[in-house]
Amino acid sequence: MHILVTNDDGPPSPTSSPYVHSLVRELQKRGHTVSVCLPHTQRSWIGKAHMIGQTVKPLYYRPSTTFDPSPSAASQAQGTTHKRPSRNSEEEEWILVDGTPASCAQIGLHHFFREKGPVDLVVSGPNYGRNTTAVFALSSGTLGGAFEAAVCRKKAIALSYAFFNRNHDPVIIDGAARHSVRVVEKLYAQWPTDKSVDLYSVNVPLVEGVEEHKTLWTHMLQNYWKQDTVCFEEVEGSVGDEDEEEERIREGGEANAFSGDSESKVDGEAGEGAQQTRYPHRHFKWAPRYSDVYKSVEESPPGNDGWAVKEGFTSVTPMKANFWHAATHLHGEELKLNESGSQETTTSTLICRPKQHFYALIAYEDPYVQPLILSALKKHFPPDAYTLLPMPDSSPPGEPVSLSKLVPDNNGGRVLQITPYEAIDWDYVASHPDTCLVNSYMLRKALIRKHYLSATVEQWVAKRPLSVLKTHVKRSEAFELDYAEFLDDALVEAFDLRASLERNAEVGDGARETEWWILKPSMSDRGQGIKLFSSMEELQGIFDAWEEDLSDSEDEDGEEGNIGVGEDDDAVGGAITTSHLRHFVAQPYIHPPLLLPGDNRKFHIRTYVACVGSLDVYVYKQMLALFAGKPYAAPSSTSSAVSGNNDNNSGGGIDLEAHLTNTCLQPSVRDGTVQRFWDAALEERQKEDLFRQICDVSGELFEAAARAMLMHFRPLANAFEVYGLDFLVDAGGAAWLLEVNAFPDFKQTGEELRGLVAGLWGGVLGRAVVPFFAGEGEGEGEGDRRGGLGDEDQMVLVRQVDLGR
Repeated sequence: MHILVTNDDGPPSPTSSPYVHSLVRELQKRGHTVSVCLPHTQRSWIGKAHMIGQTVKPLYYRPSTTFDPSPSAASQAQGTTHKRPSRNSEEEEWILVDGTPASCAQIGLHHFFREKGPVDLVVSGPNYGRNTTAVFALSSGTLGGAFEAAVCRKKAIALSYAFFNRNHDPVIIDGAARHSVRVVEKLYAQWPTDKSVDLYSVNVPLVEGVEEHKTLWTHMLQNYWKQDTVCFEEVEGSVGDEDEEEERIREGGEANAFSGDSESKVDGEAGEGAQQTRYPHRHFKWAPRYSDVYKSVEESPPGNDGWAVKEGFTSVTPMKANFWHAATHLHGEELKLNESGSQETTTSTLICRPKQHFYALIAYEDPYVQPLILSALKKHFPPDAYTLLPMPDSSPPGEPVSLSKLVPDNNGGRVLQITPYEAIDWDYVASHPDTCLVNSYMLRKALIRKHYLSATVEQWVAKRPLSVLKTHVKRSEAFELDYAEFLDDALVEAFDLRASLERNAEVGDGARETEWWILKPSMSDRGQGIKLFSSMEELQGIFDAWEEDLSDSEDEDGEEGNIGVGEDDDAVGGAITTSHLRHFVAQPYIHPPLLLPGDNRKFHIRTYVACVGSLDVYVYKQMLALFAGKPYAAPSSTSSAVSGNNDNNSGGGIDLEAHLTNTCLQPSVRDGTVQRFWDAALEERQKEDLFRQICDVSGELFEAAARAMLMHFRPLANAFEVYGLDFLVDAGGAAWLLEVNAFPDFKQTGEELRGLVAGLWGGVLGRAVVPFFAGEGEGEGEGDRRGGLGDEDQMVLVRQVDLGR
């Protein structure tokens, strides 16, 4: 979810705000999108105030990756503050305003962070000190920030840490952060839908092992200052600010004028003849006697927030945005959290689930996409139709999430899971075909592995020679290679490749008739390891260089290096990892490509395809044009036809930046490397023709995989998946399929075209999720109530395949 964090202690500081950094990092680690808007300095005890007549100005804080909260680190620079926002959109940046916590909540909600989507929850804190009992809570800036969010109709939680000494132990603070995030996620997941609760006040004791202690529902202790308690300390007012000093001097001058004594003293020190003031001039400093509060807690019966924290428990107090208690029937009971090392979730006692309710585990682990998916979910379903589930603490990265432990059994345990492929519990998916929907198919190598894709097309075209794939997919030569010295043997059956290289040898280097080839490791992505070559010598040189680099890296471990050994992520020459080295494909290089009028850069078309169930194939009409970083020049026009590696100027030979259009290799969207396809400088008729070609190829391709490669592509009725297909258009206007990518890297689209990706996910959820959980035409989210989304209209159905299952 998208969480806005504010506080009343200001930016991270070991002396005044030691907790906020660890909380933000823990929220981010849990997959949440976090925005931060804080006061620029300490604003405790200010309640829900705003500065009337003051122009609130922001500063921009760039936090350090880690933060040391210990007092000994007070002199260290941990994070930097700037007067202007960063130009680097990838850099983490918090907003600091010279206002109150309530102002931070308002400004954070309405004036910043819109690019991240709507805010789901506001967390105010963690406060440097407890906010238990009425005396503390009524003046708390932490509660003030949460109250402001609540009156803005946002779910809000005021979070405070009760410390027992000021020696900030990082281990205890980190434990409190983990525990706090679990509490926050639990409260959000079971937030009452009857508007009986506006916010929660949560107090966490900073004690060792707090994650194992109970979390209790409590009421707020009603207490008071003692009748004779003085909360302001009186200090001598001999020195004030500049205006006050000027006023004092002016008054002194007038007194001297009346007395005729130019040496006479002023104010309380005035001479005998000076005019006396009614009151001695004093200053006052807020210095409450906390002992009154602590004594009231000691004398109170069990069950209130102050008592709970004193006993080492975490207190949770439900409230309305008028200081009233809420959900009083829960007071004294325990809030059951997911146990450490377990994923058990208890049923909410507050929420009445509608008939069509489902659970949603949305943890895409990409801060660019995550808020877009959540926003699309809100557009299609009302808030009470689903409950967001947090990613369990005990689920290690790269391992499946056990849905059987995470999803409650009530209402059939209907669940939507949108996570990385590795997190999907395939046993659960198979055993719950009617109640579980996931965002990936289990088997799809027939499309996303380049050598499998080549085999898929070859098998399909062999039996269907009139297939559109024959004229829109270049025939690839797939081969395996363990050692560079066996390259000749590996290419024994690569007849087309060998014949082409032999013809090139006959015409000579640099000839216009030279046929170029592009080499791709079959399992690589993001442009890794791509090479251009036109002769056997160049191809041999590529593998010799890779093997040499790989052998050098493995010699340190005393192992014999060979191509394809190893599953680590260590990069070798040409930005390729060892796990990608074994399977390769070589494809004819498409020359000349179509170039736009007035723009001589090569480009390819990125098309998003959504497969739903078993099997409907949709093409998202809003396609992208991805451009190379430099003007195009034919490979043979280079004096030295050696591709070298992936450096921008590779070994004095081919400059790959003029040939590769992968966005991972380009500077940024601001340089015009990513554009809307429909804005391209082409005739509308040509753009429509290209879109028609792409639709035909996409539908045929997925049917070919589903029918001809059953062991390697198996659509499921309770699954859907989004793919990124890349097409290159030749000078004759034919669109050629290059590759298919699962879990495409949406972030490379850039902020300027974020709406295009948002529309994609809106359309995908409309076609895949709404029919599964609500049935056709039954979705009633915010977007539908506004009069329709339009995202589904951009999803063009290109193929319905009846697989008989």
